[in-house]
Amino acid sequence: MTTQEFDQSQYQLEGDNSQYAGSDGNVVPVVTRAGEEDTGTGQSGGAVRVSGVSIQHTPATKIWYGQVSNVPGYRSLPHHHAEAETGGYVLRGHGRIYFGEDYREYIDMTAGDWVFVPPFMPHVEANMSVTEELVWLTARTPENLVVNLPDVADDELEGYRRA
Repeated sequence: MTTQEFDQSQYQLEGDNSQYAGSDGNVVPVVTRAGEEDTGTGQSGGAVRVSGVSIQHTPATKIWYGQVSNVPGYRSLPHHHAEAETGGYVLRGHGRIYFGEDYREYIDMTAGDWVFVPPFMPHVEANMSVTEELVWLTARTPENLVVNLPDVADDELEGYRRA
């Protein structure tokens, strides 16, 4: 069924989503094709964020959804995501999130793990492998807010080593 054939009258609609209408007045799903993702998003050192759904290139106003990756043996700068709640899912690799006083605490994650990072929580995202890339999907509300903080020496992060 194409958008021209869709009859909205058969569905009970709740709320007004007209703010998402395109120039033709229709509200339809928006697909970001492979290779058309937005890379002009907040970055943090060795953590590269690529946006698939965001305010930068879709009508979305309350969510950022993208892919975050760290090349082998690299990590992000210390940072937080302001008022944004963050959820992540590890696709591949061995990641570690350092947090707490002087980033002395950490949680490890591998493929299939989910993580929630509360708003304003300073942390460092690290790829614990020196041979394999770390890739995860991340959703953030309201958008991809990244506030970089002063760096910390690698040797202050327990178990971390660069490639």
